[in-house]
Amino acid sequence: MEGSFFMNTNRALIVNHIQENKTIYVFMIILFLTGVSFGAIIVNSMNFVQKQDLFFYLERYFGQIVQDQQIASSAIFKDSLFYHIKYLLLLFVLGLSVIGLPVIWVLLFVKGLVVGFSVGFIVNQLGFKGLILASLSIAPQNFIIIPIYIIASSLSMIFSLTLLGKLFTRRVSQPVLQPLRKYIFLYVLLVAASLLAAALEAFVANEAMQAFIKSFHN
Repeated sequence: MEGSFFMNTNRALIVNHIQENKTIYVFMIILFLTGVSFGAIIVNSMNFVQKQDLFFYLERYFGQIVQDQQIASSAIFKDSLFYHIKYLLLLFVLGLSVIGLPVIWVLLFVKGLVVGFSVGFIVNQLGFKGLILASLSIAPQNFIIIPIYIIASSLSMIFSLTLLGKLFTRRVSQPVLQPLRKYIFLYVLLVAASLLAAALEAFVANEAMQAFIKSFHN
């Protein structure tokens, strides 16, 4: 009974939090999707020479995979996890400073742009094979890490606006410790969730990508 009550309470708190801040979450989702769209537009605006130059490096990477010269999955896991932690830590710190709010928007937009460009370029150059490759190599981890980044950016914006409100409110005695504790706790959860994204990238997406590349190069 206690466990059920605890779960229901947490669910109610999450639903209440989303309802109170739904405008911010919608804004962040739109910002990310705008970045994805711009990434795809950049691919379409590149000329033939630029695409061929970039595809040359992609083919070299494919060649290394075919020759079994790829990076070990354990190394990819460490690099991916370290990258996610650094990115989340940066968003966390920016949320603590009111002036960091525009930077949060830029970081999320750029993340969307990178995803849109990566998928767009692979599909543009390889067609249907590129779509399968992107689905195997990019999609699995991004199904987890993109919501994490959107939630992290939203939390940073919410906390930053909370600090801003406390700076300009007449109620100087309003406590900031409780929101800060929640902010830290939620970020710890997001970092823990990024472990799963890093593991998917290293041990699922990477292995699937290697198998697919080897299959169509044989």
